[in-house]
Amino acid sequence: MKNVEYKNAWAFLDEYRGKEFIGEWPRVNELFHISVLRFGGNPAFRAFDPDECYTYAESEEIIKNIAGYLQANGFKAGDRIGVAGKNSPEWVFAYFAVLYLGGIIYPLDNNLRNEEMLHFIEFGNVKALFSDKERADSIDSDGSHNLIKFSLEKGAQCPWIMDMKGEYSDPGLRDAKDVASVLFTSGTTGIPKGVVLTHENLSSDGLLTQSNLTFYESDRSYAVLPLSHSYTMEAVVYLTFTSGGCVVFGKKLAMSRIMKELREAEITIFMGVPMLYNKMIAGLMAGVKKKGIIIYGAVRFMMGISGILKNAFGINIGKKLFSSLLDKLSLRTLRTCISGGGPLPVSTVKMFQELGIDFVQGYGLTEASPITHVNPVEAFRMSSVGKKLAQIDVKIVNPDSDGNGLIYIKGPMVMKEYYNNPEATAEVLHDGWLNTGDVGHQDSDGYLYITGREKNVIVTEGGKNVFPEEIEDKFQLYHELSQVMIMGYIVDEKLKKEAIQLVVHFTDEYMESIHGDMDAAYKHISSIVDDVNRTLLTYKKISKIVISEKPLPMTSSSKVKRSEAKLLFKDK
Repeated sequence: MKNVEYKNAWAFLDEYRGKEFIGEWPRVNELFHISVLRFGGNPAFRAFDPDECYTYAESEEIIKNIAGYLQANGFKAGDRIGVAGKNSPEWVFAYFAVLYLGGIIYPLDNNLRNEEMLHFIEFGNVKALFSDKERADSIDSDGSHNLIKFSLEKGAQCPWIMDMKGEYSDPGLRDAKDVASVLFTSGTTGIPKGVVLTHENLSSDGLLTQSNLTFYESDRSYAVLPLSHSYTMEAVVYLTFTSGGCVVFGKKLAMSRIMKELREAEITIFMGVPMLYNKMIAGLMAGVKKKGIIIYGAVRFMMGISGILKNAFGINIGKKLFSSLLDKLSLRTLRTCISGGGPLPVSTVKMFQELGIDFVQGYGLTEASPITHVNPVEAFRMSSVGKKLAQIDVKIVNPDSDGNGLIYIKGPMVMKEYYNNPEATAEVLHDGWLNTGDVGHQDSDGYLYITGREKNVIVTEGGKNVFPEEIEDKFQLYHELSQVMIMGYIVDEKLKKEAIQLVVHFTDEYMESIHGDMDAAYKHISSIVDDVNRTLLTYKKISKIVISEKPLPMTSSSKVKRSEAKLLFKDK
């Protein structure tokens, strides 16, 4: 497959350098203002519940009103302010208002309980919090933390963001290396790990990502994963506003709601996590199977022909050929799907491509703002998580015989440090190089291939290293499996040798279909494991199965909290 050159999607900055900003990269507020100058009348942010839409010019006016209100009430540059809540234009207005103020924004996970959120707030010296009405009325209700509160929704006991109006005064800050945001990536107890990102980190990442991925003014991007996560904020909001498109906000990770909003907003760019895409394609193909083996076989045959034409000759017949199937998933208007936040089976990527949708994977981590690799649509490689972005260096440290080693990354998007944690910073930052903690290899064209996380590695009885992610991928298209986790279990306590164990939680629908019969469930998963084991090397085969009747603990971005879940099943 042909290689492609990097696109200089940030060349437009030259027109504004020395006028709206100085140096190589603008501050985030400067970057948004440049988008206002370029796309002022374009719709920028839209939501359905309630129905609202704001242009770039209208959005900046609201943002400046909020920043001006904060200034009038004693807030100043350098103040730390948090935001937590459901995805909405108001969430983004709060985020940018803090940066226009010259403050530091702390996006906080809305799934945290009040006491957990206060733990982060206290650790981060956060002065004020924007949140939804319910939290605004309940958090720090006794005033013991002296937390100043603002509401993203109308009707709270504290000021509503859309009523906050003040005369904005530009603080005159111009250094893009100033801290812009702190994002927490650890658990809710002990010492939190806060990723400190500068304006340069965030601005450069949003623009350099477009060296591999093209966005247009006409694009409508869908933000359904939490905005508190760097993936959603950067990959959806930053990439969209720097190109003049519109961000459409979804509030719930419910497939029926997602499909409705994809259809009504005529979304063109959908960024999600593997769980969402696997559910989509599994549901679609299950519907086709119900029509009979002949129809299913014919559809799969036509998908194969479509894939060959698309990959080999650049001819895309899938959109027309499978228009009725795409309508069922509300995907007809989509031109690109992008997956991040975890590994995705090649089979899922392949099926979306065959249906006529450009489907690419990306890679990154919060410590890199977070995007470092994206598969170019023009030259995607299905088994790769992407090609490194322009201005990024990658090195593989201590590679094994297969070329897999620790992945280190250097570039303008690499974080400044961990907040108030020099020991943790020293562990991952070395002369500007970031130790990602991931293991994999890179080919000569800059495409990255991930094997797994170093900290998750299982050392088997034969001394072989096994990465759980490799095996978990094999189960992603079994739609009756709600959650899957591979972990090691001790087979030799003295030598600390491990074997492979599967922990699985079935969907409620499947358990209802078998009337809760655990023997039937075990027989079914055993059959699946037998099929998977036939595809695995001997030392990777699963030798133990545990069915979890309760859901495994999850993050708000739909990943299993591996460390917590492993503690629940280590002796089972």
